[in-house]
Amino acid sequence: MPVTAVIGAQWGDEGKGKYVDILAQDAHVVARFNGGNNAGHTVINELGTFKLHLLPSGVFNPKATCIIGPGVVLDLAGIAEEINTLDKAGVPLKGRLFISPRCHLVMPYHRVLDRLYESAKGHLSTGTTGRGIGPTYADKAGYNGLRLADLQRRTLFIEKLSTQVSIKNRLIGALGGEPMDADKIADEYFEYFRILQPFIKETFGLLQDAVKSNQNVLLEGAQATLLDTDWGTYPFVTGSSTLVSAATPGLGIPPRAIDRIVGVCKAYTTRVGNGPMPTELTDETGDRIRKIGREYGTSTGRPRRCGWLDAELVRFTAALNGFTELALSLLDVLDTFHEVKIATGYEWGGQKAHYFDGDAVFLEECQPVYESLPGWEKDIRGVNRWSDLPRGAVNYIERIEQVTGVPVSMIGTGPDRRETIIR
Repeated sequence: MPVTAVIGAQWGDEGKGKYVDILAQDAHVVARFNGGNNAGHTVINELGTFKLHLLPSGVFNPKATCIIGPGVVLDLAGIAEEINTLDKAGVPLKGRLFISPRCHLVMPYHRVLDRLYESAKGHLSTGTTGRGIGPTYADKAGYNGLRLADLQRRTLFIEKLSTQVSIKNRLIGALGGEPMDADKIADEYFEYFRILQPFIKETFGLLQDAVKSNQNVLLEGAQATLLDTDWGTYPFVTGSSTLVSAATPGLGIPPRAIDRIVGVCKAYTTRVGNGPMPTELTDETGDRIRKIGREYGTSTGRPRRCGWLDAELVRFTAALNGFTELALSLLDVLDTFHEVKIATGYEWGGQKAHYFDGDAVFLEECQPVYESLPGWEKDIRGVNRWSDLPRGAVNYIERIEQVTGVPVSMIGTGPDRRETIIR
């Protein structure tokens, strides 16, 4: 590797879990550095199908050390459930999963406030998952957060929690919600702390030692570039930075240590929730992509909005992150189309704009400029050799490389890790 980062190149749900699972087979360390359980990734392997939200996808390599860094916000019930599920499936994690005590905690009042804020905003709502991630990061930035380490000091935790519940109950009441009970929350969280205590360990030294000894380290980003708080389609974004640069504060790893940056994008475009999406198709074609690709959110089950590949968008995210390569997922979803399209720019106010503008108004009003390519109309499910791809599929991939300026190194032709072309 030795240090490889995997980053979403679109609005999330690109299939990062599969590529992390593939790359993790050679990794000594796999580390998650941002987001919370609003992010979901599906891993399909010989043990079955697993939908993970907090655990790194590399947990399925029994030799890999798995790290959840301080940039992640923890839902304790969620992480405890995932650990238990994997344990029952024959994937024990004791001794190789380590959670930073610096992680901030998603509290019950964060989830309540998330939903109340969304309801209060009406048609201006951002379409969050309702899992409390934004309010948790807001408390972190505002010095009001509770961290995993706080649970080690019972009296101090109860004092901090009581203060926050008192403040939050005023907000909840003003928004029409029911007050929360600090004692009940404390009991619940101390029980989860007891369950998770074997996994809690300062992770900085683990990563530093791995990098210094030239071990293979895999950095797993949650969500995707266009959900970044600064570079995404604000306000329709997430509560944390989603760029590769977030790995530095999210794990304590120096930027120059990262050698390889893999951007993951679908062969088309999808988005969950509200916000602009220039290539969205609200017609039969969009429905067809959704049906074939089974485009429903891992975290929420919501139907994803679907459209043709926005290659200009990917060119933008590649420049932001410095992608060294692309992993193209779900190419097989386009098998039955007579014609496929790629957006290579935008038209707005009679002018052509060959750049991705993060301004939500621009993206709502602009029209994508498409190039049409012949489809391949051949079943490529399970193809794992470049030479076996039909000419139409090869042309499509090569055009993506030309527009984005980034080589495609991996191509997904199905959900299983074996259904992958590695060039």
